[in-house]
Amino acid sequence: MKLDILAFGAHPDDVEMSCAGTLLAAAAVGKKIGIVDFTRGELGTRGTALTRAEEAENATRILGLHARENLGLPDGFFRNDREHQLPLIAALRRYQPDVVLCNAIHDRHPDHGRGAQLASDACFLSGLRRVETLGDDGQPQLPWRPRVVYHYIQDRQLPADLVVDITPHWAKKWESILAYKTQFHDPESTEPITYLSTPVFSNFLEARAREFGHLIGVEFGEGFTRQRPVGVRDITELI
Repeated sequence: MKLDILAFGAHPDDVEMSCAGTLLAAAAVGKKIGIVDFTRGELGTRGTALTRAEEAENATRILGLHARENLGLPDGFFRNDREHQLPLIAALRRYQPDVVLCNAIHDRHPDHGRGAQLASDACFLSGLRRVETLGDDGQPQLPWRPRVVYHYIQDRQLPADLVVDITPHWAKKWESILAYKTQFHDPESTEPITYLSTPVFSNFLEARAREFGHLIGVEFGEGFTRQRPVGVRDITELI
């Protein structure tokens, strides 16, 4: 299935927290959207790889994704090398996205920065015909390079090169975040308290979205960075 937008995430819930509103906005105008998670989040303090998978399935239904898969890379220990690039390249060629969204270049969790560079390099290598990968049918895949790659902003505040208005989709985005019930604030949970599971972090996520929205004169927004300037065809269409 060809997708218009493919979002990569180092862990299940990275995409939901950071760019689910952008995916929902695209789907609302008929675009095909999908997510590829690198790891199962098995090193997380709360929950298990199994519960994270179940939560990802629930989030997938909420977001109405056209495709989602997990590459099963090792949480905390994947690297930006050939071994880990090839599964991403195969996914890129399988879904042929025009736009790729991926982790923040710099962030609190080391997997995020590594995941950002892994995804960026894979997007380039995917366009080289001498990099060989096989499809699900066992046949050689054709080269494919996305038209553009954006990095969503996560825990650390970074100056945004692009902000997407997600105001109409905020409630659904928040519902997809709460699908990861083992990870976020639950006063009835007996699991250890973590950085993400406090009400303070939930408040931060909303505040961050409101801050990005404020920058462009709307209620809620999601910010992205780019490794080269953003090009526009019609400057009068900018907010």
